[in-house]
Amino acid sequence: MFRIEAGNSKKYCDGISRRSFVQLGVAGMASVGLPQLLRAKEASSQLGHAKKDTSVILLWLDGGPGHLDMYDMKPDAPAEYRGLWNPIRTNVPGIEITELFPRQAKVADKFSVVRSLHHDTGDHFTGGHFMLTSRGGVNGLNNAGKYPSIGSIATKVLGPRRPGMPAYVAVPYAASIGLRPGYFGANYLGLAHNPFETNGDPNAANFQVENVQLANALSINRLEDRRGLLAHFDRLRRDVDSSGSMASMDRFDMSAYEMVAGAAARKAFDLSAEDPKNRDRYGRTSWGQSTLLARRLVEAGSTWVTVHMGGWDHHWNLKAGYENYLPQVDMLVSALFTDLAERGLSDKVLVMLCGEFSRTPRMNNGGNGGPAGSMGTPGRDHWGNAMFCLMGGGGIKGGRIVGSTNSRGEVPKDRPLECCDIHATVYHALGVDPKINFLDHSGRPVPAIDRGEVISELL
Repeated sequence: MFRIEAGNSKKYCDGISRRSFVQLGVAGMASVGLPQLLRAKEASSQLGHAKKDTSVILLWLDGGPGHLDMYDMKPDAPAEYRGLWNPIRTNVPGIEITELFPRQAKVADKFSVVRSLHHDTGDHFTGGHFMLTSRGGVNGLNNAGKYPSIGSIATKVLGPRRPGMPAYVAVPYAASIGLRPGYFGANYLGLAHNPFETNGDPNAANFQVENVQLANALSINRLEDRRGLLAHFDRLRRDVDSSGSMASMDRFDMSAYEMVAGAAARKAFDLSAEDPKNRDRYGRTSWGQSTLLARRLVEAGSTWVTVHMGGWDHHWNLKAGYENYLPQVDMLVSALFTDLAERGLSDKVLVMLCGEFSRTPRMNNGGNGGPAGSMGTPGRDHWGNAMFCLMGGGGIKGGRIVGSTNSRGEVPKDRPLECCDIHATVYHALGVDPKINFLDHSGRPVPAIDRGEVISELL
């Protein structure tokens, strides 16, 4: 097995110590098989889907961000519904967002908001599974993922956009409702299609990414010698192998070798090379610098990058929480769209901002069902009957509002949309056929999505 020692690291929730990126990846790829992988990558073009060079940055607000306090405000609703903040106008006539988003208000022409999204569940796990896989089937009592994430499917089909880069990355880690990699994982596609996690805090002065540096005792020349030795010993097995496993391992070995031995990944992960003024624009916070790192990665050739931003389960103390979080989100979202435009990447990078569900239209009394004030100041509880998803770039039109909710923001009023419609739109932007099938653990072919249509208003 081709193995690059990269130092010890803590165990993940799957119990595997990620001592070597290459070692783990080969183990997963061996079960995939190159013929199936090639068929998946070719199926989209064969079925008439245009070949594209689009990437995705998913800004994931883990815990559930409230639509009424962000992108679907109801200033005429009763006080307990409309919330604490006022709407402000944007640079797009007729579109208003929260006053805590003044920077986004200036770039609203670069993104659109789906206001009529729903999956009708208030369970964190069910909602997260819907949003990240387009399917339900899990809950708080049975929360193991059942299907691969949209990111895993997309990157299995497409691979990286440029050689030497990891196709699927999570900054700083992949987590859904406390599960790692949770519903960002590949499930039956194999461990090789889980996201590569940077770990660490991108805002830290000494931030470095594990597994993209050579160990102290291993030079590029020695790495090449090991690779040549492996090829020599495996030649006989490769000649007699009819399953495609060895060819699949060869392919992954090449990708891993390019990532570690080449300069592309190391340069992309090196935030210290970024202009300090641009780093300031994103915000000198973990979330802001994670988003900037995501931009560097897609620019260098990664296909899908998820930025994890946790802590959105505001059953109480909504005011303090949002007055801390929303300005950070405002900075990084506005900076990202502006930065992409300045670099000529707007048409090549699709940005998404969402969480597993929204929050109740009616604010609680701060006690989450208990005595008033027992847990702090008022907040909002779980709500999946009306949600938002912000989308922009990558061929998605900006300055659009798709759908609406009723006067109190409780349910869709018109153009109700589901998670599978969001996924169909993303697959379209990437050039992936949403009907492509993969075999689950039982050998049954399962399509990328069961149903769903491209949201035509966004194209």
